[in-house]
Amino acid sequence: MTSIADLRKSYERAELSEDASRADPLAQFDQWLQEAIAAEVPEPNAMTLATVGSDLRPSTRVVLIKGFDARGIVWYTNYHSRKGQELAGNPYAALQFHWVELERVVRIEGVVEKVSADESDAYFHSRPLDSRIGAWASPQSEVIPGRSLLVANAARYGAQFLLNPPRPPHWGGYRLQPDNWQFWQGRKSRLHDRLRYRPDAAQPGAWIRERLAP
Repeated sequence: MTSIADLRKSYERAELSEDASRADPLAQFDQWLQEAIAAEVPEPNAMTLATVGSDLRPSTRVVLIKGFDARGIVWYTNYHSRKGQELAGNPYAALQFHWVELERVVRIEGVVEKVSADESDAYFHSRPLDSRIGAWASPQSEVIPGRSLLVANAARYGAQFLLNPPRPPHWGGYRLQPDNWQFWQGRKSRLHDRLRYRPDAAQPGAWIRERLAP
């Protein structure tokens, strides 16, 4: 059996230099995301979301990015879930994308707010019918007696709403407004490229780009 301590990989696919990177981190993120999609990496839109509860214990889970622009990064979920409850008490969170095949990581930190009801409605009604029913059927993060409860709930709400379920009041979107970006490109000998972007206090809307030691 191979020891996990002996598992190693040499990262040699690409590099990330200050000259070749974008001045705006959102543009850099868009470029890398599009390259991940073009490379057909598995679920390029998957990101780890980290939150911290009132007990100061961090928790992570994988969610899917559903939009981004100058206002921030958007995903959708159950507001009553653990992450929803933690964000209600502490709106600061972190996101991480890991595109293994491209040897790249993007880390994003910032404050989170709910998106508008209109945005949540629009996205909810674009989802497949079974996903819309599922938003009603699952009391996310709660203890349940078994899968049969989910199946029964789905059947009940399916019969109630037929082909037009409304958006549940406990379900909607969040937007993380970035105030710190990091782009990591694996390099040989563990001398990885790591660029951080932080707001330029002297020039609103601009970013300071700096290299961090790996």
